[in-house]
Amino acid sequence: MPDPAQHFQPEGTVPTGGLAPRLAERLLFRGIYGLVLASAMVAALDVPGEEADPGPDALWVLLTALASGAAHGYAHVIARRASGEGTATPSRLRAVLAEWPLPAAVLPTVLLLLGAVAEWWTEDTAVQVALLFNTVGLFGLGVSAARTAGLGWLSSCRAGAVDMLIGLLVIAADALIE
Repeated sequence: MPDPAQHFQPEGTVPTGGLAPRLAERLLFRGIYGLVLASAMVAALDVPGEEADPGPDALWVLLTALASGAAHGYAHVIARRASGEGTATPSRLRAVLAEWPLPAAVLPTVLLLLGAVAEWWTEDTAVQVALLFNTVGLFGLGVSAARTAGLGWLSSCRAGAVDMLIGLLVIAADALIE
């Protein structure tokens, strides 16, 4: 079964960048997913009126990313098994382990929350900075993905802006819910 992270390259484009396009696409797909997941989790765990508890919040963000990555990789294994490709093989284990960019993408959010545990800043500050960082990260990964696909800078910036909208929607939802 094809990896949903693999996208078709537009006709007439030549991949650019240092990574092989297929590898870059997989890394970028999982990184974008991880940043969105981190933003949604940190926004959901920051409940107004409740006592700040950034330590468990950091743990939940990390555990959710690990579980999501493992579930996504395992879904690939199940899909291959269902398609008649047989039993588990080392390549199937690699399919699960290939999800590492997803939990890696949540690490800045986790570190910001741990900074609140160390009382370097408040949990509210950590959440706001994490949401901003992740939104800027979405823009950067969107631009990078478009450049890897061979798009020019203007088109790549438009793609990054569309990805950034996801982060802005999480920020808006967080503001409305609070």
